[in-house]
Amino acid sequence: MAPRPVALNRGAMIRGWPGRSAALALAAFLLAPLIAILWRAGGFGSLSTADWPALRFTLLQAVLSALCSAALAVPVARALARRRFGLRGAYIALMGAPFILPVIVAVIGFIAVFGRAGLLNSGLALIGVAPVSIYGLHGVVLAHVFFNLPLSVRLILQGWQAIPAERFRLVALLGADSASAQRLLEWPMLRQVLPGVIAVVFAICLTSFAVALTLGGGPRATTIELAIYQAFRFDFDLGRAASLSLVQFALVTLAGLAALKFGTLGGPGAGFDRPVARWDLTGRGLRLADALWLGLAALFLLGPLAAVIARGLTGLTHLGAAVWQAAMVSLALALAATGLTLILALTIATARRGWVELVGMAPLAASPLVLGTGLFLLIHPLARPADWALVVTLTVNAAMALPFALRILTPVIAGIETDYGRLADQLNLQGWTRLRWLILPRARPALGFAAGLTAALSMGDLGVITLFADPERATLPLMVWRLMGAYQMQAAAGAALLLLILSFALFALFDLGGRRHADP
Repeated sequence: MAPRPVALNRGAMIRGWPGRSAALALAAFLLAPLIAILWRAGGFGSLSTADWPALRFTLLQAVLSALCSAALAVPVARALARRRFGLRGAYIALMGAPFILPVIVAVIGFIAVFGRAGLLNSGLALIGVAPVSIYGLHGVVLAHVFFNLPLSVRLILQGWQAIPAERFRLVALLGADSASAQRLLEWPMLRQVLPGVIAVVFAICLTSFAVALTLGGGPRATTIELAIYQAFRFDFDLGRAASLSLVQFALVTLAGLAALKFGTLGGPGAGFDRPVARWDLTGRGLRLADALWLGLAALFLLGPLAAVIARGLTGLTHLGAAVWQAAMVSLALALAATGLTLILALTIATARRGWVELVGMAPLAASPLVLGTGLFLLIHPLARPADWALVVTLTVNAAMALPFALRILTPVIAGIETDYGRLADQLNLQGWTRLRWLILPRARPALGFAAGLTAALSMGDLGVITLFADPERATLPLMVWRLMGAYQMQAAAGAALLLLILSFALFALFDLGGRRHADP
């Protein structure tokens, strides 16, 4: 019996050093650019008078986006939780589509629906109503609700599904109606779940860049991330960019801690995992209300996508060689970033160290533009930064996708180690052998999902590449943005449709490939 604890400890050490090395390398990657900016600027700079409105606008749009997303998600999640219909599985799958949708594609769709010449204003013109503008605070909030409403629905739906069926059975036996069931079961759950949902969406909206860049509408609708971009690209005020980055890091960290605190509250209790049967929902009015909320949410999510497809089909014939070249560049970047992200995620997730996982989540609070700016300064004395634009974009995209991959892989790998770790230690499965024969076969579905998500996010990223890319090395999202800036809207719609197809194809390819013939 004596050798076994020694073997377990030695195995833990062997498994831990790659993860610790990856975490230290990631920490250096996040800190070195900021140190380079501070060294070049001579320290943090003071915020200008234009930065305080940017801070206020960032907080305002994040608060409004989080509140609107959560408020609208409640009736949609309630309808999904208490109704069963033929396409329910497909509808829930639709809730994940906007998360992997490239932001610039969604912007094209929003302009097609809500823009000056869009479907909404065309309909308003028929009835003699003045057109509405999508640019400004309301446009930014509307776009953020589009992206975060599905995430909010999925999080709240988990809360509803966690209520044991026995609770609803007891409410029905007591003769309570739907209003009583809401007061006794649903509202207590929502008081626990909603604060965490709001904090998560708030943290996501704090780092908005592409939405504010295209729909912001001027200096009065500028986010902190966009102000960082302007401080570097137009003013080259590195000290001010570093100060803005520190402010954003503090805000996102506080929001993340709030999401972590509110997201770990206790559930409503255990049950026998029976299917939930609702005896309090037989009224026609309730069925119509649920159908209305589900229909409106589907229309809101599918409308911009349908507009992109409709306009992009005619625009595909207007695509030049530069667009196809940019598509190939984006594909190569997405595949390379996916490979790098999975390597980092696997090494960090298998380390099973709390501080290692915390470092792996740190990119959520970092500014991609600050990373790109710092890397620009580090590269500039040695080579022409434009020649390294794609390499910088690749590494930053991999770092930004790492937290999402970790959230997918860490629980799965922890479960594998809990179930089979002792047996693997007794068989002396360590290092690559352990990874090949134990972890990879059983984690294939999670690996496929993480790879698909990373590839789609990298494919649609419009961030670092905007800083110092030249026309010969443009990515597809950057090409769409340039076509929009040149008012070539038909070509931009075609390029956006191509980007949409490639993003969803990459996600489906990796996700389905991971689940195909996977071990249970």
